[in-house]
Amino acid sequence: MLTFDTLLLQLMERKDYKNICELSIPLIKSTGVFIKDELNKVTQSQIETKDLNSLVSYVDKEAEKQLVEGLRVILPESGFITEEDTIKQETKEATWIIDPLDGTSNYLHHIPHFAVSVGLMVDGEIVVGIVLNAYSGECFYAWKGGGAYLDGTPISVSETREIKSSLIATGFPYKVDDVAPLIRTLGHFMRYARGIRRMGSAALDLVYVACGRFDCYYETTLNAWDVAAGTLIVTEAGGMVSDFDGGDNFVFGRQVIAANKHIHDDIQEVITGNFR
Repeated sequence: MLTFDTLLLQLMERKDYKNICELSIPLIKSTGVFIKDELNKVTQSQIETKDLNSLVSYVDKEAEKQLVEGLRVILPESGFITEEDTIKQETKEATWIIDPLDGTSNYLHHIPHFAVSVGLMVDGEIVVGIVLNAYSGECFYAWKGGGAYLDGTPISVSETREIKSSLIATGFPYKVDDVAPLIRTLGHFMRYARGIRRMGSAALDLVYVACGRFDCYYETTLNAWDVAAGTLIVTEAGGMVSDFDGGDNFVFGRQVIAANKHIHDDIQEVITGNFR
């Protein structure tokens, strides 16, 4: 009889990322329930300031611990890159990239838009991505070569073909030395796009592109845990993802553009021009 560890090893050897994804979803949903249950329990004294405008509470840390503990069972020899540093940061052949609570400021202000984001990187490539809207319970997920899904239903990016018809999402960095490129880019899309949204969760912005709610999302000064899961979901939903120069350094490069294939290059041209 196969042991659990032997089964998981075989999954990795066969690159059976679908099963790894499906094993991970219940854990992530359980963590989402914990986060939502704690929503009205966090007091002001339990909130810490990590950096300028960057907040954290015991909920972020406990959620991360729950995820690490459960994901270690799924892949016992895996490494972890996490936002809250509750575990040694270590890249291995298989590495989980975790944001336990993306949108902490929303959460602490009782704005119902925050998420759990978990990506699995194998040999430097993201192969599994799961993003859970911890308030609504919507679960977006994908595995390499398997398409993208929302609660079991396949999803795809929009078919919008022009910037003027596009609803664009973005985010603003906590601190920035030069706001001019941000303002120039924002000004362009204010004039020439259908609308702009700043929702406060990079992970949810990305999966909203994946399911066609947004036509494009762009942001700078991001971290790997913000985008690892969501960028895979976008590409598996038929979208394009790049850094601001049109390259593929978007997981660790701190810049991302995610859009459908009709408008991506036009969006990227605007952003590149303004940031140069």
